[in-house]
Amino acid sequence: MKAVHIYKLSGRNVDVTDAMRDYVEEKLTRLDRFSDQITDARVTLTVREVRDAGRRNRVEVQLNVPHGIIRAEEHHADMYAAIDRASDVLERQLRKFKTRYMKQRAEVAPSPQPDLAEVEETAGAGLEDDVTEFQPEIVRQKRFDLRPMSPEDAVVQMEALGHDFYVFKNMDTGGCGVVYRRRDGNYGLIEPS
Repeated sequence: MKAVHIYKLSGRNVDVTDAMRDYVEEKLTRLDRFSDQITDARVTLTVREVRDAGRRNRVEVQLNVPHGIIRAEEHHADMYAAIDRASDVLERQLRKFKTRYMKQRAEVAPSPQPDLAEVEETAGAGLEDDVTEFQPEIVRQKRFDLRPMSPEDAVVQMEALGHDFYVFKNMDTGGCGVVYRRRDGNYGLIEPS
């Protein structure tokens, strides 16, 4: 089993010290048992001043896995506590991903049925990873016409509707775009390349 390596560790408004780098690497070694699913790891440490809250640290981790991305973002007044929390979130998400991945592989190539003695012997094994399988389900579908507008107009529409995101046709580029509300109170824009 290969170890999880940080391909990119960067800091915004903070100098990444050797102690921080070592701590992040130590926390990510907990993910080594999932390393066959991880193809790339990126960690960004950010410090910013928040009005009336003082200094706020943010840890963003993105793990590239086959056919997807696993991401964690945690905030805390202490950088090391934010790293701990992000590591815990990643471990839970990777456990769920691995469960789904193994289930899909088993459905593609069914394994031979074990005998009853083997089933009884291993019945209690694996209970330490208490994972409830999450099966995403589309419960609502909407269709609507994309109206041409600027991203700023899309933000106004989103706020008027009280939504967290809004899909629109960008009048400048002609392409589809999505504006969304960020946790820091600002807005983001997603457009295909």
